[in-house]
Amino acid sequence: MAGLHVDFGLLLEPLGFMKVLEWIFSIFAFATCGGYQGETTLLVSCKGAVNKTVTAAFAYPFRLNTVEFSAPDPKRCGGTWSDVYLVGNFSSSAQFFVALAVLVFLYCITALVVYIGYKHVYQQNSKFPLTDLAITVVTAFLWLVSTFAWAKALADIKMSTGASVIPGIDSCKAPGTTCRFASVTSMKTLNVSVVFGFLNMVLWGGNIWFVYKDTNLHNQSNRISLSVPLITPPPVKI
Repeated sequence: MAGLHVDFGLLLEPLGFMKVLEWIFSIFAFATCGGYQGETTLLVSCKGAVNKTVTAAFAYPFRLNTVEFSAPDPKRCGGTWSDVYLVGNFSSSAQFFVALAVLVFLYCITALVVYIGYKHVYQQNSKFPLTDLAITVVTAFLWLVSTFAWAKALADIKMSTGASVIPGIDSCKAPGTTCRFASVTSMKTLNVSVVFGFLNMVLWGGNIWFVYKDTNLHNQSNRISLSVPLITPPPVKI
């Protein structure tokens, strides 16, 4: 391919090494969030059913208000058990987080191809480093916003799928019906996704300096500092 000069040595330099880390961490971010599946389990005792298990299975993108609990028995507790759904729709925060991670993953691949195969073109055309810098700054900010939004959504998801779900179920308030919270699937992987979100934010924020060093903005500031004459004070006569 014309103009292709493969040099993997750049991966050992901060610019290339940071991009590899950003690529890897983006994979962990969308995999730990987008691949989650869980369920909330209750134990229900009512007319014709004793300690029957009812479950509500949920997953990414966490539209919990569309997730229905199973009925305790075919007769639906003698007709007292109505359709019961989880509460909340957290798809916007979850999808924003995952979409950003996927886009970052794709951009890192593109950037690495340029760094490894077309570094000479990257360095000769000032527009490429400036574009890279702008994308890096924007991406660092988006990681900040998306991670805080997703962390808040995750806290609400834990509330909506935990023991606090029972007081909001009208069917559990029917005479002769008792509901007890049994379990909810561990959300450790979702906690990990938040951690990787913050790590990505730190990586992209720190990488701004290394990308900036390759732009003509940095070169101009160096030339200006070197061209400023040193003013020496006049000799003091004693």
